[in-house]
Amino acid sequence: MTDFVTDAAQLQDCVGRLPGPRDLKVIDHLDAHALRWLAASPLLFAGVASQRLALSAGSGAPGFARGDTPHLLSIPLQALDAAHAHVGAGFGSLFLVPGLGETLRINGRIAGDDGTRLFVAVEECYLHCAKALLRADWWHAEAQTGATPAETPEGLLASCRLLILATADAEGRVDVSPRGDRAGALLQAHRDAWWFADRPGNRRVDSLGNLLARPQIALLALRPGSARCVRIEGLARPSTDEAIRNALAVDDRVPHLAVRVLPALLEDTHSPALGRFDRWPPAAIAHDLDPPAIFRDHVRLSGARGAQAALMRAAVSVPGVVRKGLQADYKKNMY
Repeated sequence: MTDFVTDAAQLQDCVGRLPGPRDLKVIDHLDAHALRWLAASPLLFAGVASQRLALSAGSGAPGFARGDTPHLLSIPLQALDAAHAHVGAGFGSLFLVPGLGETLRINGRIAGDDGTRLFVAVEECYLHCAKALLRADWWHAEAQTGATPAETPEGLLASCRLLILATADAEGRVDVSPRGDRAGALLQAHRDAWWFADRPGNRRVDSLGNLLARPQIALLALRPGSARCVRIEGLARPSTDEAIRNALAVDDRVPHLAVRVLPALLEDTHSPALGRFDRWPPAAIAHDLDPPAIFRDHVRLSGARGAQAALMRAAVSVPGVVRKGLQADYKKNMY
């Protein structure tokens, strides 16, 4: 059986109800926190949606991507492994800072380029929780650079710990999201398809919700410290299939959902962006980033309205509440 999820209500029931308004932590511009995050980030993953959904890594010196205005993100074209972009195309990105589990997501539309930099009109900006990178032990895992040239893409997948996925909704709005697991648990082959688990997260179901409207998916499967990765493009559907979910269990914790991927493309590839890192883990970058404070301030700044939003804003304003909540969630709700 496959037991595919077919509608948004069923999907939300599977992962659990949101604790507050869906966009409570989302702002529509680059605030001071986002600018500091960009200044500290040497690595991004960017997805672009047109007829094809494309996903690319990008890297450079910390601050290579910047906010030219609160509503305009710019990225050097040469920093990206590939730039599949035209004006108006949906754009999603994920920015990583060495040593931090949280990631910054910036989404919008391609506004153009000047031949050297790509410009993105910002529509969404928010912090993503640390669970994916914590599950992967991403910044602390031993570098995996010893694969032989003869090793197949399928063989490489067994040592991958981090999965970056790009999806888009029916209007072309793109989401780029991380999934992390220990080696061997990230992607598994069953029934002539590849599967990955949907572990506990923020319950926004951005990626999975997109798949209900537009089943195209683009994936990069990554190994710590390696520029050699596996690119997958194809069609994906979320499923409640019990046998598959049991196969993806970790420490006897069975995920509520699994995602089936039918690849149209599965290839071993080299990422120049990842290859620019000459050590693993990357050198620590001095910064004053405080993820709990960013979550708190983005809740305060978001455009979400209503009584529930007001209550949540009051709650996060209590000193220490966000920090303690994150610590408890990262300790008790990883699987």
